[in-house]
Amino acid sequence: MSTFENKVVFVTGAASGIGHATAAYFMARGAQVFATDLNTQGLTQAVSQWHEQGLPCVAYTLDVSDPSACENAMSTCLEQFGRLDVLCNVAGIGQLTDFASLSIEDWERVLRVNASSVFYLCKFAMPHLLAVQGNIVNVASTAGVVGLPYNAGYCASKGAVVQFSKALAVEYADRHVRVNVVCPGAVATPLAKQLQPPPNANMSLYQRMYPLVQPVATPNEIAHTIGYLASDDARFVTGTVQIIDGGQTAI
Repeated sequence: MSTFENKVVFVTGAASGIGHATAAYFMARGAQVFATDLNTQGLTQAVSQWHEQGLPCVAYTLDVSDPSACENAMSTCLEQFGRLDVLCNVAGIGQLTDFASLSIEDWERVLRVNASSVFYLCKFAMPHLLAVQGNIVNVASTAGVVGLPYNAGYCASKGAVVQFSKALAVEYADRHVRVNVVCPGAVATPLAKQLQPPPNANMSLYQRMYPLVQPVATPNEIAHTIGYLASDDARFVTGTVQIIDGGQTAI
């Protein structure tokens, strides 16, 4: 696996789960990491742990659903480090509800956080990635490639991330900016643990969300795949949708 010495990596959702593991992965391999999250307290705790392990980074509180905040965060990253090599859009929210109960407000929120944020940060990052022939790794979900019950808003948002990533990969291939997307299935994260099926859910449908392989994935396993896609070892990999789901979508 390539190292990331002298590389700058921007990571969202770094306070916990996959984002936390991703930030730590890059730091451990020599990258300078700009770690962002809306959860200031969680981010502060994460940074304290990393510093104890000898893994320094810059922490920044960011609401990814706010385009102005995303632009300011990107500017701060460039002011701090002078370049950007990798953008990892990991931040996201879950939404598990039956369609009849899905409010307009919740629909719009999940699209802003999960999909629009990816557009904002890619837009603000692209000029800097072009300058160094960098790359983007977006985190979607198996919900972006197959229909999952009680996940209409979440599926829509993650499907948007998948297709958006493919479109960028095609558009920027001849300018040597790679764009890939990772689609995890069940992962042991704080977000996943909070989600519960709605009352009176059809559990035979709900079983579609279960992987064939147990136990479920760890955040570190997802981070390793993100790291590969961001590395020089993946020079010839762009526009790919890497599914990591323990066989969930194979049936």
